[in-house]
Amino acid sequence: MVSSVAKSNLARLRSFCFLNSVFRFRSLLRLTWLLITICYLTSQSLADDGDFMEEFLKREYSLVKPYRGLGFSSSSQWDLMGTAMVTPDHVRLTPDLQSRQGAVWSRIPLLLQDWELRVQFKIHGQGKKNLNGDGLAIWLTRDRMKNGPVFGNMNHFSGLGIFVDTYPNDDKTHDRTFPYISVMLGNGTLSYDHDRDGRSTELGGCTAMARNSVYDNFFLVRYSKNRLTLMVDIDGKQEWRECADITGVRLPTGYFLGASSATGDLSDNHDIISMKLYELTVERTPQEVEEGEVVAIPRVDNMEQFQVEVEEEGMSGVQLFFTILFTVLGLIVLGVVGLIVYGRWKENKRKRFY
Repeated sequence: MVSSVAKSNLARLRSFCFLNSVFRFRSLLRLTWLLITICYLTSQSLADDGDFMEEFLKREYSLVKPYRGLGFSSSSQWDLMGTAMVTPDHVRLTPDLQSRQGAVWSRIPLLLQDWELRVQFKIHGQGKKNLNGDGLAIWLTRDRMKNGPVFGNMNHFSGLGIFVDTYPNDDKTHDRTFPYISVMLGNGTLSYDHDRDGRSTELGGCTAMARNSVYDNFFLVRYSKNRLTLMVDIDGKQEWRECADITGVRLPTGYFLGASSATGDLSDNHDIISMKLYELTVERTPQEVEEGEVVAIPRVDNMEQFQVEVEEEGMSGVQLFFTILFTVLGLIVLGVVGLIVYGRWKENKRKRFY
């Protein structure tokens, strides 16, 4: 017969084996869940960074290395203008020389309702701080390939302008530090005030120390459901920082993407490294689809400066001058005629008394 001590040891051994089996099962279960979680996160990361983004990247609207489809051939998707030139590493809009203008414009009108544009750029030169200029701009406008005073593009434009301004023209105002990135929406009548750095028409902006930076410089423009968001990454942290957020923005489709730059008495190299445009998949309720409108002129809701009123044209200076001249001559003629009539009346009156 088995002694009671042996039975007790056998029971303890069985209990130990059972607990050990439970512990191993739990460890195996935790390890399995850990492996599943790692695989899931890895697959999500790969999807986000690779196939997912490539699926929505619109190459026909993007400007990336090795910059194929850019030039003067009939099959090109982008046009160069002014001093703009292509190198293996960037599209240089203007060199570090005075009085230069350059631009690159897409030939294909943007027909997307919801989109995101990521721009990688570089501004650098030999000039010291506040002895450089003038900056660059990214455009989505009705007209393309137009020279002008607004960072190398036309004034009174219709569409969207994102300005990287490196030189403070308004020295009297010290409310911001340059370089400064700002947003402007033009409706064809608004004028960019270069002397005041566009303050009167600015919708939002922020300081971005992007000139001669040791890091890659990026900014992101997202337009979805009438909301425009501008974010920047110029600190080398690979994190987006909000720069401007504007609601109620109404942008037409069919406008053209572009980038331009200009130098004056001061100069810099202004380089576009890439412009990547992504189509955003946005869910809309049936009510939002029904209430969707066809926008003809860019505007921002509830902003007086976008309420364009047609006023009757007044007289020009030349017209006013001739009006006054003819009025004076008319009064002189009437005065002379009146004197003649009065003289004859007096003469006839004297004859009646003889």
